[in-house]
Amino acid sequence: MRLGIKTTTCAKAVLTILSFLCAALFLTAPSAARDLRLALPASMQYSYNPANEVDVELVLAVDISQSMDKEEQEVQRAGYVSALTSKQFLDAIQVGPIGRVAVTYMEWGGVDEHFIVADWAVIQDASSASHFASKIAEAPLRQVQRTSIASALEKSVQMVQSNQYTGLRQVIDISGDGPNNQGGSVTEMRDRMVAAGVTINGLPLMMKSNKNTWQAMLNLDHYYEDCVIGGPGSFAIPVRSKEGFADAIRMKLVMEIAGLTLPDRTTPLLHKVAGREPVRCNLFD
Repeated sequence: MRLGIKTTTCAKAVLTILSFLCAALFLTAPSAARDLRLALPASMQYSYNPANEVDVELVLAVDISQSMDKEEQEVQRAGYVSALTSKQFLDAIQVGPIGRVAVTYMEWGGVDEHFIVADWAVIQDASSASHFASKIAEAPLRQVQRTSIASALEKSVQMVQSNQYTGLRQVIDISGDGPNNQGGSVTEMRDRMVAAGVTINGLPLMMKSNKNTWQAMLNLDHYYEDCVIGGPGSFAIPVRSKEGFADAIRMKLVMEIAGLTLPDRTTPLLHKVAGREPVRCNLFD
């Protein structure tokens, strides 16, 4: 019994002495060695910025392939500018629990042909919407040769994953006037991107007046439904006239920002995919 008491007493004494020695060493050590947090790389330090929280991270991915003539590109640009600054769009933003969205506008063509016209920005009111839209309106028009929806989807998801924002939802809004003809399988890419957690919505452009054009023969809206869009609540809204472009864009943006879904499928404005033959998605890949 007496031995146990002495052993415990000695142990306590040794621990006390070691504590004083450690404290002395710590106080005399250089400040950089003491502050382990400051010695860590900046990328390993967690920082929270409430200003980076948004309801939606939205990529507007816009086709500028050769089949889009100058007039169609101008109509497209004007449609986005009008929609982004509309009262309906701004009201939809206020519906969200945070009341802000992060948006970027990218033009795309063939593989690796991606042009960021307006980089990521937060839109929360008329002023921020107008500032973002002005970048789109003032940028010069471009035109490229090919149409790689697959590459545009991959780039869009990379932009979502690498930005500084944290959104409740991540949405890619991709518009185009033709099928994927470069960059591999569009359906495989779509499935990979959806698995990454994004929703892909489509805006098939079918504005050519001639009903015998390849767009009409291909049924581009069906192609987008079967081969391009995906994820929870995904939808496609075809644009069949230049006059209706701005309205289609505005409705699409409002639905995406507010998290709305299309009306009940009993409406005559909607067509059930099950009521037609499926599209061969790899026909042009």
